[in-house]
Amino acid sequence: MSDIIRLLPDSVANQIAAGEVIQRPASVVKELVENAIDAEARHIDVLVTDAGKTCIQVIDDGKGMSETDARLSFERHATSKIREASDLFALRTMGFRGEALASIAAVAQVELKTCQEDGQIGTSISISGSKFEGQEAVACGKGCNFCVKNLFFNVPARRKFLKSNQTELSNILTEFERIVLVNPDIAFTLRHNGTEMLNLPPLPLRQRIMGVFGKKLNQDLLPLEINTTMVRIHGFVCKPEAARKKGARQFFFVNGRYMRHPYFHKAIADAYENLIPVGEQVSYFIYFEVDPANIDVNIHPTKTEIKFENEQAVWQILSAVVKETLGRFNAIPSIDFDTDGMPDIPVLETSSYSAVQPPQVTYDPSYNPFNVSSNQSPSSYDSYSRKKSTRWEPFFDGLDKTVKREEDFSEYPEGAGSTDFLPGVDKSGTDEKDHFVFHEISVSHYQYKGCYILTSVKSGLMIIDQQRAHTRILYDRYMRQLEDHQHVSQRLLFPDMVQFSPSEIPVLDEISDELMALGFDFSSLGGGAYAINAVPAGIEGLRPEALLTEMVRTAMEKGTKLKEEIQSMLALSLAKAAAIVPGQVLTNDEMNNLVDELFALPTPNYTPDGKTVLAVLKDNEIEKLFH
Repeated sequence: MSDIIRLLPDSVANQIAAGEVIQRPASVVKELVENAIDAEARHIDVLVTDAGKTCIQVIDDGKGMSETDARLSFERHATSKIREASDLFALRTMGFRGEALASIAAVAQVELKTCQEDGQIGTSISISGSKFEGQEAVACGKGCNFCVKNLFFNVPARRKFLKSNQTELSNILTEFERIVLVNPDIAFTLRHNGTEMLNLPPLPLRQRIMGVFGKKLNQDLLPLEINTTMVRIHGFVCKPEAARKKGARQFFFVNGRYMRHPYFHKAIADAYENLIPVGEQVSYFIYFEVDPANIDVNIHPTKTEIKFENEQAVWQILSAVVKETLGRFNAIPSIDFDTDGMPDIPVLETSSYSAVQPPQVTYDPSYNPFNVSSNQSPSSYDSYSRKKSTRWEPFFDGLDKTVKREEDFSEYPEGAGSTDFLPGVDKSGTDEKDHFVFHEISVSHYQYKGCYILTSVKSGLMIIDQQRAHTRILYDRYMRQLEDHQHVSQRLLFPDMVQFSPSEIPVLDEISDELMALGFDFSSLGGGAYAINAVPAGIEGLRPEALLTEMVRTAMEKGTKLKEEIQSMLALSLAKAAAIVPGQVLTNDEMNNLVDELFALPTPNYTPDGKTVLAVLKDNEIEKLFH
């Protein structure tokens, strides 16, 4: 049998490596800009064409390279950052593997022009798909000028899976934000198709954050700093009132490198517990400085997952400094009432009586309604009952005392019209007394803790989540408006202002048509600021700027491309924002209308994002509770 194991050609090996390092145009921008930072550049220009699919150019004023270094830099595992394995635990640079340039050159057409500060003449190198095409001497300025054209030109399958220009540009801007936030002493510019999107001069950290995300964020930033023998932590957290459901700016950096760290995120979330509503998030910009020997950055090709030697101790330090910062700036409320477990107070509709002036009831002191003895005749009992019923009856004016057996207590959507499940009711109609008592105490639906609607059905007790039910109803309504182009706008008396980060603007442009179809009307004021002039009718009481931001962030997370998907996402975001909130007390008529509208839908059981709307507690399950 012949040998079957062979060494792969360098071009194939480079393309395989590129699959891990270079995933999209944003990866190219990240690697080239980080190389420029390692070369001690003080000014870095990034020029992008067609969201990086056609061309990415990165120009810096760093150290530059010699003729030999320029040629060698495109070889795999060629690097100036480390010399031996032990150097991995003393890293102060962004790159160190020597894979980035080789990976880029394997899947694109690359031209490099570079010159050292003391050099009289520079070097130009051209490489296409790992094939060296030429090298010559050229006149150029100090630093490096990388031009990467036609990304994935030789890997059609990879190019086919690239997203729309707006989505890819948003990813580029996201990577760019992470880099500029950790290097405020370096000047950056970013242009797309000749239009300047960012121009950031060297500034202190707080001003750099405002330069990226807008000046409005400044009023919410709370500075924090702590210095221990193990770690130095500094940066900013935001006030609790600045929390939002989506779109929070959350950044961790360690030794000048962006990282993702869910464990440390939990420390911040715990510090804000009971300060912000459930499901909302706060922005933060946290910078760690530790001994490089105490972290490991070489566990993932993107270098965003970093392992700390003393994670638990750092977690405790982070949690303590965030709590101390919130307390120092009076961000923690002085009184926190715990109402968990407190009894609910029912709200009754009144017609003749004021809630401030309750009706007066006169009781016969000689009469004990709980002990009907021989000296208390039935006539006196009836007289008391009539007095009580007459004087308190206005409190029940809003309640429907008549049971609608074919609607209110039927199983939705099946079992309508059945009364077999009503125990204690004389269906023959002969027991008028029992029939009267049943009607006197029965109500169609009951509300529990302002969150759930309880109603009897054929098989047991149905529990409906009122917020999710309303979301389900509104979603279908907004989807019909989008599909039928029946949007109705409501002009705002004074336009609302909203600020978008550079990475959010391309996504906003992509979904602007669908937003207009919903009824939004907004215009750009420059610098990422927009004026909201009109909103969809029927969302009174909502904050238009928060709603618009949430929909843009949802689009960024889902990466929607098809128009139908974008419409569904926007309709769901709008429905969630406009739905009734947990704890909102509903009248009986409101509960009836909500339930009726829910079961008029073809799919009432689940929300559009798959969450359960209703559940039924079976009769046998209820019986087991009392065994």
